[in-house]
Amino acid sequence: MAHNIADLFEHAVDAAPDNLALKVGDRAVTYAELEADANRLAHHLTSQGVGPGDHVGIFAKNSIEHVVAVLAVVKIRAVNINVNYRYVEGELNYLFENADIVALVHERSYAPLVAACWPKHEKLRVAVVMPDVLEPDNQADVSSYGGVLWDDALGAQSPERGFGERSPDDLHIIYTGGTTGFPKGVMWRHEDFWRVLGGGIDFYTGTPLEEYDQSKQANDPRMVTFPLSPLMHGGAQAGLLMHLFAGHLTVLEPKFDPVRTWEIIDREGVQLIFMTGDAMARPLIEAYEAAGTFSGASLFAVSSSAAIFSRAIKERWMAAFPNAIFTDSIGASETGFQGMGMQEKGNISSDGPVVALGPASVVIDEDNRVLDLATSVGKVGRLGRGGSVPVGYYKDPAKSAATFLEIDGKRYSVPGDFARVEEDGKVTMLGRGSNCVNTGGEKVYPEEVEMAIKGHPAVYDVLVVGVPDDTFGQAVAAVVELREGATLELDELRTYLRAHLSGYKLPRALTLVDRVPRNATGKAQYPQAKEMALAHAAV
Repeated sequence: MAHNIADLFEHAVDAAPDNLALKVGDRAVTYAELEADANRLAHHLTSQGVGPGDHVGIFAKNSIEHVVAVLAVVKIRAVNINVNYRYVEGELNYLFENADIVALVHERSYAPLVAACWPKHEKLRVAVVMPDVLEPDNQADVSSYGGVLWDDALGAQSPERGFGERSPDDLHIIYTGGTTGFPKGVMWRHEDFWRVLGGGIDFYTGTPLEEYDQSKQANDPRMVTFPLSPLMHGGAQAGLLMHLFAGHLTVLEPKFDPVRTWEIIDREGVQLIFMTGDAMARPLIEAYEAAGTFSGASLFAVSSSAAIFSRAIKERWMAAFPNAIFTDSIGASETGFQGMGMQEKGNISSDGPVVALGPASVVIDEDNRVLDLATSVGKVGRLGRGGSVPVGYYKDPAKSAATFLEIDGKRYSVPGDFARVEEDGKVTMLGRGSNCVNTGGEKVYPEEVEMAIKGHPAVYDVLVVGVPDDTFGQAVAAVVELREGATLELDELRTYLRAHLSGYKLPRALTLVDRVPRNATGKAQYPQAKEMALAHAAV
């Protein structure tokens, strides 16, 4: 059998068909029910001429139908293309063209946008229209581009498989949400995606799993997991698939709401949540503290990735849940899992996440040499990963060559995240090198400054960017969202930070904004933050 996403899911279905697989709101489906609908949609897509290698966009919020669509696409060896549901017309046109999408599965509320884009894309020929996951039901017209409603698409199709053999070399593409520039399609072989994002390797020992190892867990005591981020992003999608392969129950929500999140955690007995740093952790702990009525007693693991989970917020979580395990995970769409750090009360870094590097993860210096961690304590380099790495970026050989490097005969994915080597083989994450501020010849990593600023009691959220400076080339600028009713002046902030940062790292400009720009998962949007800082400086 192939190490293929569809096969791995089907192994779990065969092992425990009556297990609950997904729950969204009041709806729940078993593995057998999820499988049957995925087969129906797969057969419909095949009947419309969609086949192996064709690119199928999924344009939807978190829902059971969204998961059905992901599984249906891989079942017929087509290629999933994740579509950001916050995109406007111009962004959608770019993605549809760049990704060569031939079929689109989308929620009905996006029909007007789809109708506007459709005539511009000759390759786009098939549309299946999901019901909206949020009320009220949308009745937008889908006839102008030949959209077929969900029930009509699935209604006449077989719930059985019959799709033939698959390959570990089938492609799975994740378009990066990114912090800069246009999104890029990261091309993964199914087997490599499974190894580094789907649980196909022991994250601690590096031991590869066998094909049926995860599905054998399906009849063991199961976890109830709750990824809080949208499935349109790679991290949440990978977490979902990893737990589907093992027969667990995954709870999903179409919209992040901190109060509702706690209600669901208590009602469903959620044991593990995945969140995106302070963007989710802060409103969650504030809702928990304000209500005083939530238990959260079932939680035993709280995992954060993709954004800063600051010291001040971690301390509040640890005080509220002293028996839970807290982890910072690092990685990227181009690397998969790279490392994890267990967070201990009283020993939380204020510089950035401190993690133990996972299997095949390395630190690479400016001369493209892999550092010996034991003799490189204090050195800063780029994080990379060897072993199972992507094929490259879709239709972008230049960026592929810059990111996927061959060093001493081995291939590494090096997307540009910098880290400082610490004792015991651990590293401190410093952030994306493209966001590094060079001020007077000194390098300042925004995430380190952001972590310090977030400790100020007036600050709710912050991004740090570099702005032009006649004397130093660039100056550090802070774009800050204050807590309600709070005030803050630059001199006050600088005085506070002197106890935490070297002088050259202190902001020379402060821009107060109503909301710090982040995407749907809480990832920092540095270009927009820089525009805000520059606009403020020009006033």
